[in-house]
Amino acid sequence: MEAFFVSTGIVALAEIGDKTQLLAFVLAARFRRPLPIVAAILVATVANHAFAAAIGTWITSLMGPELLRWVLGASFLAMAAWTLVPDKLDDEDTPVAGYGVFLTTLIAFFLAEMGDKTQVVTVALAARYHSMLAVVCGTTLGMMLANVPAVYFGDKIANRISLKLVHGVAALIFAALGAATLLGAGASLGV
Repeated sequence: MEAFFVSTGIVALAEIGDKTQLLAFVLAARFRRPLPIVAAILVATVANHAFAAAIGTWITSLMGPELLRWVLGASFLAMAAWTLVPDKLDDEDTPVAGYGVFLTTLIAFFLAEMGDKTQVVTVALAARYHSMLAVVCGTTLGMMLANVPAVYFGDKIANRISLKLVHGVAALIFAALGAATLLGAGASLGV
């Protein structure tokens, strides 16, 4: 259960103010049909994070426990720094309508998530916890916790959340995970 809860919390915090959350705001404003947007975000996230977790699981098979510990520790520390860099939505990330709300959202969200912070952290979490299903379920729930309110209440809550504070808390959690991993926490798990 630790893998599930840690994955949920980290991704929910990391997603606030992230490029894909900004995309959720744009999609909600453009289409004004929250249900197909939320459904497409769910499908895109499951597909994207399952792929990322499979990569993380595969990476653990390539490295010995000692090397994996150092790689994961450094990865979590890098994620802490990356979390402090604010995201912005690029013009090429903004979807063009023409495929319907669901398909447009699915494609745009899946592509925007490629190489994004939350995808990279999903790789690291899957490698760290050796529980692909728990990590995918947790990271997906974290994405939904951050994006569903953005779709339904985006304009009402966007200005009430201190993104600096949220990013700072997420960075601290990533840094703590990195330090704990480097110091040998998780040795019983083979990391």
